This record gives sequence, structure tokens and C-alpha cells, in this order.
Amino acid sequence: MTLPPLTLVLGGARSGKSAHAETLVESHASSGLYVATARIDDAEMEIRAAAHRERRGPFWTTAEAPLDPGAALADAAPGRPALVDCLTLWLNNLMAEGYDVETASEDLFAALAAAPGPVVLVANEVGLGIVPDNALARAFRDHAGRLNQAVAARADRVDFVAAGLVMPLKRGEAG
Repeated sequence: MTLPPLTLVLGGARSGKSAHAETLVESHASSGLYVATARIDDAEMEIRAAAHRERRGPFWTTAEAPLDPGAALADAAPGRPALVDCLTLWLNNLMAEGYDVETASEDLFAALAAAPGPVVLVANEVGLGIVPDNALARAFRDHAGRLNQAVAARADRVDFVAAGLVMPLKRGEAG
């Protein structure tokens, strides 16, 4: 079985979604491109990023792309799989900088369609909790839900991860 052109891995915080996505790529290739969208703005985020880097090891080449993961995908080697971790942090960065989320999303979709190799995307499922109590949090939740739906519709494979357990949600012919 080969890695399909587009895979989405959804889950809650600390669900195991990143580890699952990394395993998917590692089981299908001899090297991978890790497109990191996190911004390292404080000591706690530096500790989290360092733990991710240590877990990944030398299999991965990392591209830091907090605002434009599509550009990193465009620069990937032909046929080499890429992992974008994560769309939710990317969305947070866009909103914090005042970017138009719909335009940025369309740019990402175009980059995904033109990617030179398979892409695995990681995103948080943020719609399973209560309705947020403020307008910014509600807007974030709404954008994240719409983004996840749009990516899932384009994806050949969608997995949901909870407590480290993987639940297949969608399998295309290649998935």
C-alpha cells in the first residue's frame, strides 16, 4: 500500500495525532519533509518543539513555515512525502496576523494540489467541546471547523486519533 496524495489526521490535543502522522510517512519513505507551523514565542513552546524534534530524528528535514506551509511544500523534492503539523497552529498564526483566512486557505489548497509528493496534514478537532464564550474563540473554532471540512473533502485518507487509537474516517482508492 502506498501513501495517498493527501491524508488528514485529526484529533484533540495530546491525542497522538502527530506521532501517528509521522509513523504514516516513515512507513512509506526513506526520508520526509516536516513542515512546522508552530511559532516559538515562549519557553514552553520551545520545550514542546524540542521534544517534537527529538522524537522525529534524522529521518526528517524540517521547514519552518508558520504562515505559508504551501511555499515549503512547493520546495519539496519530487516524490518525497511531507507532513504539515499543524493546520490549527497555522490558522492561529493567520488570525493573529490579520490574514484573510479564506484566501490563505485557497492558497494552501492550490499548493496541496500541486505538491510534488504525498502530503499528510495534522489538525486539531476543536468542535467537540462547548461553545466558546467570546467572539474571537468562536471565530477560531468556526474557521477551524470549515478548514478541516474543506481539507477532509479533498483528502484521500482521513484518520481520527483519540487516546492514541486511530479510527479511519475516510479511505480513497489509494488510501
